[in-house]
Amino acid sequence: MSDPATLAYYAHNASRFTLNSGQSHSRHLDPFLDRLTPEACILELGCGAGRDAARMAQRGFVVDATDATPGMLRKMKERFGIEGRVMRFDQLVARERYDAVWAHACLLHVARADLPGILLRIERALRPGGLHFASFKLGAGEDRDLIGRWHNFPEAEWICTVYRKAGFLIENECTWPGEGADGTKREWIALTVRRPA
Repeated sequence: MSDPATLAYYAHNASRFTLNSGQSHSRHLDPFLDRLTPEACILELGCGAGRDAARMAQRGFVVDATDATPGMLRKMKERFGIEGRVMRFDQLVARERYDAVWAHACLLHVARADLPGILLRIERALRPGGLHFASFKLGAGEDRDLIGRWHNFPEAEWICTVYRKAGFLIENECTWPGEGADGTKREWIALTVRRPA
């Protein structure tokens, strides 16, 4: 994610997201972690204020928590004692380093034209057989939400096709109704995919 307005929104609202992190971790996280071997190494993209990273660490996984917003990483350290590092998605250069990549509600901010390249970076960062999770707000084309953040708003068929073209095998796909930070209700899609062994 490199849209200046979206980055500025998260930088300005880091404290608010910390307060909201009193909520539990993502409901998709534990089923994803259950598929990994003990002490697997997980890259988290867009870790925000750290509620999912904290759960991963609690369960004994090695977590590399990253976010493009330094303020979010400071809040994660204050709340959970977890050190993270500043990294945009397009700065991911690791090769076969991770057993899993977790990207809950963050890749939805990547412009459609840039998403294939980001997915190739994720695919390269995974070890053969590694798992990747991502969730997106469904829609019919990219636009800003009511609070100015950029979203790719993919159609379900389009996002699955982009993942397949990046070399991933789709292992699970689910949709559900949800509400974004701007109050808009939309269908969401979650994908669990695997880099071929």
